[in-house]
Amino acid sequence: MAEVQGSCEARFDGVRAALADQIDSGADLGASVAVFLYGEPVVDIWGGWADAEKTRPWERDTITNVWSTTKTMTFLVTLMLHDRDELDYHAPVATYWPEFAQAGKEKVEVRHVMGHTAGLSGWDEPLTAEELADWGLCTSRLAAQAPWWEPGTASGYHALTQGYLIGEIVRRITGDTIGTWFAREVAKPLEADFFIGLPASEDDRVSNVIPPPPIDVAAMGNQVGELMIKTFMNPPIDASMAHHAWWRRAEIPAANGQGNARSVAAIQSVVAGHGAARGVRLLSEKGTEPIFEVQAEGIDKVLGIQQRIGMGYGLSNPPDMPLGPRACYWGGYGGSIIIVDQDAGLAVCYVMNRMESGVTGDLRGLNIIMETVKGLAA
Repeated sequence: MAEVQGSCEARFDGVRAALADQIDSGADLGASVAVFLYGEPVVDIWGGWADAEKTRPWERDTITNVWSTTKTMTFLVTLMLHDRDELDYHAPVATYWPEFAQAGKEKVEVRHVMGHTAGLSGWDEPLTAEELADWGLCTSRLAAQAPWWEPGTASGYHALTQGYLIGEIVRRITGDTIGTWFAREVAKPLEADFFIGLPASEDDRVSNVIPPPPIDVAAMGNQVGELMIKTFMNPPIDASMAHHAWWRRAEIPAANGQGNARSVAAIQSVVAGHGAARGVRLLSEKGTEPIFEVQAEGIDKVLGIQQRIGMGYGLSNPPDMPLGPRACYWGGYGGSIIIVDQDAGLAVCYVMNRMESGVTGDLRGLNIIMETVKGLAA
């Protein structure tokens, strides 16, 4: 059995065994798992390799690109600003970002951005991959363009654009980039090892993601709609972008967060704890309530699957994601996932470097979650 390091309470031995099995089978190359219960870590484990050549073991402080799991950090930032009465989810985006009131978007509200219903799931004008690092270009183009569907009527996954939209709202309110504000107001107080915009000083402990097979859009046939192509092909989503310094240094708040399971779960345990964890309070007791206000429910116009979305976070969506009434989640391209349940005081996260195809997760994270549930029942 693969060696899995770190700490794990005995009742969660099944979680450790599941990670070891996934490394042994080759389903995982290197990965980390963390479970926080009422704000405290009860599982903090890692194993496998940090590189495809298997020359560097995955260490306690290894970090990797977690893709859309990064979005949960932007959601938390907005919750904090809302809790401080600096942000109103029901206000027009243009209240904070006047240039956004173009091309029929005067009435687009912040909550539409949070729920992927703003109609801006991609860019009209062609973008190169490297131009994703140009904040002004990406945000000004979104401000100028018309929605692709009537805002507020349905979700359409804003895979990359959601981070720029939320980030620019945050910048207009605070005067800071979202990565800077997050580092000071969230990561530092919680002593959490997570970055939106990675300093060069941290490069030596990054595990480059192992890209999945390219998505063959043509082979997907009827599964592919025009909105999916427009969203994911401008620029084409290529996981190897995460290997480059331009990607790491940039703030791409929907996709380029660097961390591990411990740091993601440590931060999101604040949501599980109704605003506080380990003696640090980031939100009032009622500060997480907006999460559970449903913003979209139905077939997503981009992904073509059933979605139920609250204020940013995904909500219980049987049978695909049968969570409790006070639970929320999000995941990242290739397989990373974080689930939070307030009723159980639980935050469980899985982060890995070997990516699977698709943008809606795979069985590896589910295996970890199921073993965690078994441990809770023990």
